[in-house]
Amino acid sequence: MEYFLTVLEEASFTRAAQVLHVSQPALSHQIKALERSVGGALLERLPRGVRLTPMGRAFRPHAELAVRSAAQARRAARAAAGAEGGELHVAAVHSVAVGVLPDVFARWRAAHPRVLLHLHEYSTSQALQEQVERGTADLAVGPAPADWPGTVVQVGEEDIVLVVPFDDRFAGRTTVTLPELADRPWVRCAMEPVVHGERFLDWACGRAGFTPRTAVFTEHTSTAVRMAAAGVGVCAAPAPLVREAVGEGCVVLTPDPGWRRTLTVFSRVPPTGAAEAFVDLLRSAWPRPALPLRAYEDCSQDGPAAVA
Repeated sequence: MEYFLTVLEEASFTRAAQVLHVSQPALSHQIKALERSVGGALLERLPRGVRLTPMGRAFRPHAELAVRSAAQARRAARAAAGAEGGELHVAAVHSVAVGVLPDVFARWRAAHPRVLLHLHEYSTSQALQEQVERGTADLAVGPAPADWPGTVVQVGEEDIVLVVPFDDRFAGRTTVTLPELADRPWVRCAMEPVVHGERFLDWACGRAGFTPRTAVFTEHTSTAVRMAAAGVGVCAAPAPLVREAVGEGCVVLTPDPGWRRTLTVFSRVPPTGAAEAFVDLLRSAWPRPALPLRAYEDCSQDGPAAVA
C-alpha cells in the first residue's frame, strides 16, 4: 500500500522507486501483486505518468488510512514505555495553533527534547476531524467534536473577545454589550464558528436584535484581528490569538455577557506514553480566564462550516 501511494504521489514509477530506494522492477512487481490481491487494476499506466482506475479511486482512502495507522502503531509502541523517544503528531485548528500551542510546544521541548513534534494545521473544525479520522495525527486540539467515536478530553476554555483600535469610542472601557455595537462595521472571517446552523456573529447579533454589517471578509482570523486593530471594523476572535496577532497593539473588550467555548483534545484511541503526557501538559498550561464570566452560551460547532 505504501508503494501504491508513493507511485500516486510521484506520478511516476521511476521517481517512486527512487524515493522508496528500490529497483523499478521490484516496485512494479509489488504493485502487480497488490492488484492481484484486490482482484483488478488499481493504476492505469500512461505514457507520461499514472492514473487511478475506478477500483484505484475506491481503494486509495483505505490504503491511506492503513498506512497512517501503521505509522501510528509504530509511534505508540515506541512511546509505550514513557514520554521519551519517538515522535508525536498533533493536529490543531488555526486559532489554537497560533494562539496557544507555541508556548505549550516550548514547554514540551524543554521537558522532552528527544520527542519530535509534528504540527498539522487546519482552517476548519470539520477538516480537523476528518484528518484525525484518516489517521493523520495522534492527537487533535480544537473545539469539542460532536458524536466523536474515540477519546475526548476537555483541556480548557477559550474566551472570545472583541478587538477595536486605540481611538475607538469604547477604548476606555473593558466590557461592551452587543447592542451597543449595532451601528458598527465588522471584520468577518472564513474561520468564524457556526452555532445552531448560523455563523456565530449572525446568530449572536440576531439575538441582540440586529444584523451585523460586514466591512471586510478575510480568510484567516489573524488577518481579521490586524484589520480591526487598524480601525477597519470590530472583530471577534479567541483571546490567545489576539495576543499573538497584535500583542498590545489594540484595545480588547470583553463582551457582556461573555463568550466562551470549550476546547478539547481528541483522538481515535486513548492516549498513552508521549500522547498522554502531552494531554497532561495541555490541561496544566491552558490559559484560564482571570475572572469568571457569565456564560453567553458555549460556542459549540454544529454546522458543516464549523471552524475555529
